[in-house]
Amino acid sequence: MGSGKSTVGAELAARLGWRFVDTDDVVERDQGLLIEQIFSTLGEARFRELEHEVMQALLQQEQLVVASGGGWAASPGRLSDLGAGATTVWLRVSAEEAVRRAQAQSHDRPLLRRTDALRAARELLLLRTPLYAKSQYEVDTEGFSVEDVTIRVMELLGLTGPTTETE
Repeated sequence: MGSGKSTVGAELAARLGWRFVDTDDVVERDQGLLIEQIFSTLGEARFRELEHEVMQALLQQEQLVVASGGGWAASPGRLSDLGAGATTVWLRVSAEEAVRRAQAQSHDRPLLRRTDALRAARELLLLRTPLYAKSQYEVDTEGFSVEDVTIRVMELLGLTGPTTETE
């Protein structure tokens, strides 16, 4: 949350000439509800099931950059059970910066709807860090522009951009 997954993911996909998908957007579209409505009416557990179903379908595709929800990646086994064609990048950010970014966005964050959002973010990060650390790559996003982070991800992955055919 607030790490830049959607923004960096979209930029990375554009530079590669690939498609970008945010799993939250797909779940919202498929359910006809906003994430906060899904949390309040169906519950977090059902949201996580829907998120997992979406990710399973997306993992069958190629030339795709996916921004998964932080809860999806924090479920045990999710990162280690991906196929050989999938690459994982953890966009690391402090709890303080995540809260600042999330609160600056217009959409609601159900997991931060607590009296002390910073404390909640710290608790989430503490619980999720060992699972996020199973990512193949880790990139610090704090204090860096979207362009800087995107370029760093491309360097780590050995990617240079869209390929063009020559005649």
